Amino acid sequence: MKRIAIFCALLIFLLGCKKKETYPQLTNKDIQKVLDQMTAYMMHDVTNPPLAARFYSYACISGYTVLALNDKKVVPLKGLLNKFPDIKKPLDSGEYAYQLSALLAMAETAKKMQPSGKKFADFEAKLLDSCRKIGFSDDVIAHSQSYAVQIAKQVLAYAKKDRYNRISNYPRYTPLVGEGYWYPTPPAFFAPVEPYFRTVRTFIIDTSSQFIPVRPVPYSKDKNSLFCKMLDSNYVDGGKNLTEDHKKIAAFWDCNPFAVDTKGHLMLGLKKISPGAHWMGIAGIACQQSKLSFSKTMEVYSMLTFGLTDSFIGCWDEKYRSNRIRPESAIRKLIDPLWKPFLQTPPFPEYLSGHSYISSTAATILTYYFGDNYKYTDSVEEKYGVKERSFTSFKQASQEAAISRYWGGIHFMDSVNNGYTLGADVGNFIVAKLKDHKFKPAE
Repeated sequence: MKRIAIFCALLIFLLGCKKKETYPQLTNKDIQKVLDQMTAYMMHDVTNPPLAARFYSYACISGYTVLALNDKKVVPLKGLLNKFPDIKKPLDSGEYAYQLSALLAMAETAKKMQPSGKKFADFEAKLLDSCRKIGFSDDVIAHSQSYAVQIAKQVLAYAKKDRYNRISNYPRYTPLVGEGYWYPTPPAFFAPVEPYFRTVRTFIIDTSSQFIPVRPVPYSKDKNSLFCKMLDSNYVDGGKNLTEDHKKIAAFWDCNPFAVDTKGHLMLGLKKISPGAHWMGIAGIACQQSKLSFSKTMEVYSMLTFGLTDSFIGCWDEKYRSNRIRPESAIRKLIDPLWKPFLQTPPFPEYLSGHSYISSTAATILTYYFGDNYKYTDSVEEKYGVKERSFTSFKQASQEAAISRYWGGIHFMDSVNNGYTLGADVGNFIVAKLKDHKFKPAE
């Protein structure tokens, strides 16, 4: 009887230990496909740079959260992100593949947030067809989708509380009137972009005004003033001293979603990616070059886009505080009424340089993960006709991105230098937080 009892107990134990189904492994390239699709819809929608970073952030949160709930090696976001809630693991999930759920959660979040998000249905259909071909069953796919939707719903509730949806209730922003203030520039004379973005909840830094830059060189008509000397430098270096190499660098880092081409009475949008999208692409190159795992790649993308969004929030806080005039407007007023910069001037105030700021932050975070002197070739915009460039480090790339705004004629040098410095401060603050929460560099 004793042997029978032991046998029955063992049988019950074995029946209770249902063998966990194994699924085909997805790769970091699959994550990149979701982000590339987001970028494509952002270009179609002409999504502004700060908002684009916000979209990436919440999509990555959804994907990362799925991984954190299913892989003990993945560090949870709770405690790192400001006011991040306890995300509940879906009940009665059935047999699901968590890597697939992570991708679908990203797509589901983007679907609900981006203006053209509904188009993700076609992308998802193609993704799931490819999953069936490599061995995923219809039941696993269905359960993975259900799991993804439930996670995305909770992340979207977190996104709704970041105050961005309140911006539409604010009074329409009117550019300040007075000497030295920013005002819209040709050829499109776009309205100011995201004047209230500073009110959005940050992800890792404390507040939008945590990092305050030195004050910009004040506007002056005095030819002996520091401002006019700085203006003369823009006029000369953006004109007769602008070399072919400087033009290539400026064009490479242009990343202006608002650029237009005018032909007679026609005005055509040029559909360019945002600065943040460019750095997300650089991260993708590094993740694939270093052969990072699916989970570590999701972490790198996530931390990078949190840094990008926080940098945009901080930078935009300063832009609409100082509200300084653009070089194009000042040069036309004080030096040459027919002058044009090499790059089109974006539709928001000049100080600080956004590209300098966010590039410095991005480079600092990527350097933490991949190390100094990380060599790579940037082919992110090759599909759009921009020739690749090679770099010996992320810092070198970020410095080139920063100075490109000066050579492009759209920023003053103090804006470039001070923006770069502050971006590094934000990056270092975020890296310190990552270390505190045990987010480790890539191996």
